[in-house]
Amino acid sequence: MKTGFMRDTAVTGAALTVLTGAALCFGVAPASAAENAPVSWESAALGLPQAHATTQGEGVTVAVLDTGIDPDHPALKGRVTKVGPDFYDSDGLKPGDDNYGVHGTAMVSDVLKVAPKAEIISVRVISDDESEEGTLERGLSPISDGIDYAVAQGADVISMSLGGGVVHEFQGEDLAAAARAVHKGVTLLAGAGNSGDEGNEGNFPAGYANVISVAATNQGGQRVGFSTVRTHNTIAAPGVGIMSADKDGGYRPVNGTSPATALAAGVTALMLAENPDLTPAQTRAILMRTADHPAGGHNAFVGAGQINAAAAVRAAANPPKVDTAPKPYKGDVEHFASPTGTNKISHPPMETELLTVGLGAAGAGLLLVICGCLLFRKSKRQRTAV
Repeated sequence: MKTGFMRDTAVTGAALTVLTGAALCFGVAPASAAENAPVSWESAALGLPQAHATTQGEGVTVAVLDTGIDPDHPALKGRVTKVGPDFYDSDGLKPGDDNYGVHGTAMVSDVLKVAPKAEIISVRVISDDESEEGTLERGLSPISDGIDYAVAQGADVISMSLGGGVVHEFQGEDLAAAARAVHKGVTLLAGAGNSGDEGNEGNFPAGYANVISVAATNQGGQRVGFSTVRTHNTIAAPGVGIMSADKDGGYRPVNGTSPATALAAGVTALMLAENPDLTPAQTRAILMRTADHPAGGHNAFVGAGQINAAAAVRAAANPPKVDTAPKPYKGDVEHFASPTGTNKISHPPMETELLTVGLGAAGAGLLLVICGCLLFRKSKRQRTAV
């Protein structure tokens, strides 16, 4: 099942359906028209005051694929450009229902805290209802449908604070939709997951190579215990006590890689406002190169480290050249150097001590079996002779 990663409120949706229909549009009001969100620690940790001196996300459209929203919440009112079709209607929920728009409202507010002048598209692709176990009756996947819709509506960034359940299994339609989006120049981000302190299960769409996987950090800049540990983790962002819009009014602290993803999507919007010509590969490279790197460099806990929004916006003005053209295979010396320098075709030496012990034990066991068989055959021959 698809799961939003908010630790305080589990958000679950299973197999998904498509709802066709016209989008609802809202006039976009200035950021000052909304109630000021309470200040959380992530502002200073990301360097937002310095980044906002340059840009606040003007002219950039962020699509938030989630559980829908309450567009009348003060944090969102007049700031959502478009509410798209409900691609997850199997639960029968509608705007205004208790289990509709809880997670999505919080995530949109987090994007807007970072990029207050960005335009927002909300698309419902998962459910807040934990008990919902819907069935796929038509269409492909609400995630893929949501991605395609966002691209068609002109999204520059797609934020997906979701994953889990059946998406542990590779979903080809979602990967194809992500590839189509990147081909159109759209940057996609997704939560790494919140199973680091449990089963540390893999996660998609964060695990797709063309999606930026976002881990969660604490106030010290280190990985939070629940943040899923994966080699595909790209970068990290604050994910503890993030003051997010409460659908029932006001704000509340939220933990998870969900708010981390929304914050990272907001930073991406700031970068694109500074330089609209950035490619998804350049955006990824800048986020990674300007991050506050962990000791020892890139790792599976926080990827390249916690995002530095101020540095990322500065770097966006003069982006690196990232060659994404296909390359012929030239042997094991060559590997994809950008942006991590990780060799994709060689591995560290195996630890052979346990292997040696295991092979030795297996050999001894096999020897005992052979000896047993020989003794049995000898005993059988003796009984036959008698």
